[in-house]
Amino acid sequence: MNRRLSPAARCIAVIGGSSAPPDVLRTAEAVGRELALAGADVLCGGLGGVMEAACRGAREAGGFTIGLLPGEDRREANPWVACAIPTGLGHFRNFLVVRAADAVIALPGASGTLSEAAMAITLGKRVVTVPGDSEEWSVPGAVPAGSAAEAVRRVLGDG
Repeated sequence: MNRRLSPAARCIAVIGGSSAPPDVLRTAEAVGRELALAGADVLCGGLGGVMEAACRGAREAGGFTIGLLPGEDRREANPWVACAIPTGLGHFRNFLVVRAADAVIALPGASGTLSEAAMAITLGKRVVTVPGDSEEWSVPGAVPAGSAAEAVRRVLGDG
């Protein structure tokens, strides 16, 4: 997609495991697709797993994707990132991901995902969780959703 990043576009962070089971990856891809169809930009850590799946879904639906990378080489980004920003900050870039977002959708992940969700909640951002088909996933203070479409409606304030 060739469009300018609109300052009015909603920027939604999608966070989750850098490796994940197939059902979680399918859900992440659906989240990215639904966000793009709703006119939101997808922001993530730019690597694999949930991040790559969400970016793939968004780009295939004509959306815009941004990856804030932990390293210093933009070539580390997954192939679906339209705008790769190398930070050189390692895990500290997680704070930038949630700080730059208007809201967050969290899929199952490990400690990095939990720290991102906690930081977003602390910053007063809306955080919506969505599990894969086989994963229980909850974050205290977050709003649960049962599907990708519901997560997008809730994160955008439409449900």
